[in-house]
Amino acid sequence: MSEIRAEVRLPTDELRDDLPFFTKVLGMRLDEIFPADDPRVAVLSGHGLRIRIEKGAKEPAGTLRILTTDPEGFADGARELVAPNGTKIEIAELNPPMILPKTEHMFDVRRLRDSAPWVIGRAGMNYRDLLPTRLGGAIIASHIRVPGGGDVPDMVHYHTVGFQLIFCYKGWVDVLYEDQGGMMRLHAGDCVIQPPEIRHRVCHASPDIEVIEIGVPADHVTTIDHAFTLPNGHGDPKREWQGQRFVHHVKEGATWQPFRIPGFRCRDTGISEGTKGVAGIQVVRFESGEPPATRTDADIHFTFVMEGTMMLHAEGQEPRALQAGDAFVLPPQMSARYAECSEDLELLECALRGDFASEVVA
Repeated sequence: MSEIRAEVRLPTDELRDDLPFFTKVLGMRLDEIFPADDPRVAVLSGHGLRIRIEKGAKEPAGTLRILTTDPEGFADGARELVAPNGTKIEIAELNPPMILPKTEHMFDVRRLRDSAPWVIGRAGMNYRDLLPTRLGGAIIASHIRVPGGGDVPDMVHYHTVGFQLIFCYKGWVDVLYEDQGGMMRLHAGDCVIQPPEIRHRVCHASPDIEVIEIGVPADHVTTIDHAFTLPNGHGDPKREWQGQRFVHHVKEGATWQPFRIPGFRCRDTGISEGTKGVAGIQVVRFESGEPPATRTDADIHFTFVMEGTMMLHAEGQEPRALQAGDAFVLPPQMSARYAECSEDLELLECALRGDFASEVVA
């Protein structure tokens, strides 16, 4: 196979003004220059990039981003520079720290019947935003479908997150996870937490697949790992990724127990233990009676209605009629009552940043 190279072309008015900047300030290597008597083109390489600076080129100068583990030691610590040819240079962290925005607490409801748009996202999946406010960037909650199911054009990747839940709402999906053995099928009602930066790949899905994904923070980076192959063996089941273990909760055979709200029962997913209290994820079913008003101290308290109907009476808010596909978030210590619950009411409750306490409101 013949060798192929790619270059980015940048314009210049005077090549000799640019060469010292790109070679001495940015530390790039001069590879080609021509013609010899009156150079008009120079090709340089460095930092994983090949550029062609051409006198009289019609393109705009553009912006180069240089990522380094030592920004303070690069270009005398400057974070923004401008080359003689007008190219803007940004110096940034190669591995920037994850920033968790402060939660902007608020009451919010997203109803399926309000026709929230489905958008095409990564790997051709369809996404519906369940929390448009995203609480100031603290959380993203998505309702995801794979149109038609079948093979998913996904690649091995990982997410730079503080927490991430994948809950199979309908259908089934086959996924591979780092150090977890072979193909894992999630059926409706099953869920996993994807610890920070665990490698994984979505492989196959049923035509009716629907998934609820919750991630912290809302804006997080997905990195494709071209060098990593899955499956890669069973690994260490007790392994931790940044303090969290991989947790796979299976609906079949799970134990139901009393819920924090009288009149409901729940099955705990074990995610609180796996995250050392970062998150509590429970599936909740209505049992009987008129549940009392309660409040919680969770920093983020998100609920998705999986089946059935209910009336949400939240302190200071108009009552909201909710049905399957709707979602809501309650701020800490807001009193709320779940009323007129249908017999088939089933909820997915996500309480983030620690196990949460609750109290019945008299």
